Amino acid sequence: MRNELTLDHLDATAAIDAIRKELDAGGKAAVIAVVDSHGETLAVLRYSGAALSSVAVATNKAYTSVRLRRPSALVGQKSRDPVQGFDISYYGDARYVGWGGGIPVERDGQFVGAVGVSGLPEAEDIALATAGVAAITARGK
Repeated sequence: MRNELTLDHLDATAAIDAIRKELDAGGKAAVIAVVDSHGETLAVLRYSGAALSSVAVATNKAYTSVRLRRPSALVGQKSRDPVQGFDISYYGDARYVGWGGGIPVERDGQFVGAVGVSGLPEAEDIALATAGVAAITARGK
């Protein structure tokens, strides 16, 4: 039998709190999503002023990241490669996206969940999601 590690609500809270501090300091609005090891939603926070569409995008960034075990930006980069690029719909799941802002969380060599952020420029979404993952990692030590 295999024991599967996954994030829990306390991990989600740690990530959201860390990202909220960054958003509040910069006076910015975004959507934060945290998913478990299967890509299922643990928590979502949409700041007032963040686009409604960013709820699905943040969640899908996190989903993509944990399901494919890599940052969502890498999926997008590979799909857009001029030589080896591919139609992302080949994955057969409409939830897969190629925008940056989904970062997987690893614990003891297993992918246990992911954090997704949407609503800001891609580089900021990535930086914020990375901060959320760092908060989860710090909590797990």
